[in-house]
Amino acid sequence: MKQVSLSMRLGLTVSIMGAVLVVSLAILAYLALTHELDLRAKNSLEKKMNQIEHSLLMDISTSNMSLKPHALLDQVLGHDNLNLTIFDDENLSVPVLSFGADITVVSRSKIGATDSTKISYYSSAQESENHILTAAKLMRLKDGEFVSVLLTMDRSNDESLLSSYLSSTIVAVPLLLILIGISAWAIVQRGLSPLREFCEVAGMVSTQDLSHRLSVVNMPQEISELAHGINFMLHRLDSGVQQLTQFSDDLAHELRSPITNLMGKAQVTLSRDRSVKEYKSVLESCTEELGRVTRIISDMLFLAQVSHPAALVPFENILLEDEALKVIDLFSLSAEEKCVGITVSGQGKVSGDRLMIQRAISNLLSNAIRHCPIEESVVISIETRTEEVSLSISNPGVGIERHHLLNIFDRFYRVDNSRSRAEGGTGLGLAIVRSIMSLHHGTADVFSIPGHPTTFRITFPKNISTSNLNSQRPGEVFS
Repeated sequence: MKQVSLSMRLGLTVSIMGAVLVVSLAILAYLALTHELDLRAKNSLEKKMNQIEHSLLMDISTSNMSLKPHALLDQVLGHDNLNLTIFDDENLSVPVLSFGADITVVSRSKIGATDSTKISYYSSAQESENHILTAAKLMRLKDGEFVSVLLTMDRSNDESLLSSYLSSTIVAVPLLLILIGISAWAIVQRGLSPLREFCEVAGMVSTQDLSHRLSVVNMPQEISELAHGINFMLHRLDSGVQQLTQFSDDLAHELRSPITNLMGKAQVTLSRDRSVKEYKSVLESCTEELGRVTRIISDMLFLAQVSHPAALVPFENILLEDEALKVIDLFSLSAEEKCVGITVSGQGKVSGDRLMIQRAISNLLSNAIRHCPIEESVVISIETRTEEVSLSISNPGVGIERHHLLNIFDRFYRVDNSRSRAEGGTGLGLAIVRSIMSLHHGTADVFSIPGHPTTFRITFPKNISTSNLNSQRPGEVFS
């Protein structure tokens, strides 16, 4: 079964709502018009009845009622739709007076039920139409006698007005509904036009081309926010794919060198017979290259672990000075060989994974010792602030050029390429530090000027819950 399109659903919904609204307004207008006409008719009859009652009480008695009809005739004169009928309270069969329009009055049973304290209203039908309204009241004459007064109004004009309204409404409502339907369809089509652009852009996006973006010009606010979100998503995907592509190229390059060396040495060695000493030397050299490949693979596996958005590890409270001292013990021999001193100052408490924090400190300290001049000192400083806790490692080396600082935490990036390879570096140490800090919602920074000390700093957020620490941001998968 084919699904109904969104534009069709919205168009039908708006059309139905418009139809209900128009019909409701038409019904309300009819009811309001009917009520207003009824109210005006009753008010008109009430005023006339008050005038008639005043005339009867002041000028007319039972004996001269037939002799002075002009006082009552003036009340209905000029009104073609009024009829005045007066009955003697003791004889309801024949009216004492009756003049005005020829209108059928109410039944005698209702005439006998008239009251002297209020006006009673009766609606009666004539020729199957409900357009006769009668006001009845028992009124006192000048001599104290009572008569029943009936003032009847022909409301044919009101009924004609209501009939004309209904006729015009019946003709106009379908036309309005058609107009509402067409307008709703046009508005929905125009409002959903950005979605067609979304489909076009989605059809052009692929892993080979993530450069397409949605235009947000003249878009409604809600759809504009969606377009901004999709553009941001495409930007992150594009950035991630580019980083992944660059990473794959760098990894292939890094692995190609040692593998090429291994193959070259093996082929040269096997080209002719060698002595045991030569074979041993080649095997030792191959072992060193294989060790380098192993370190690269090990570092890559670690990076994949800490960079994955689902990398949830248990966190605990850690004293940074204790972890720094443990790492110093591991590097004490290499520091003594270079006659490099290591000092620690300050205290700080953070939440995190102990082994990862040790590895971050270890990577920074090994770099600091490697680039520290002989008989100089590496300084580790721990500072606790209101919102964060930081650990800084400084060494009085030659400094780093400014153009290197922006890329120094990238994978396989080396300031001195030949020297790093000679010392067995993989180019992943600082990238691992940044990934570890990203997992802890912290940061890794470097401050350096050529000819001045270089300082690497890792900063942890303070007073943050473990759940927040473990929630990895999706944009950091390829960080």
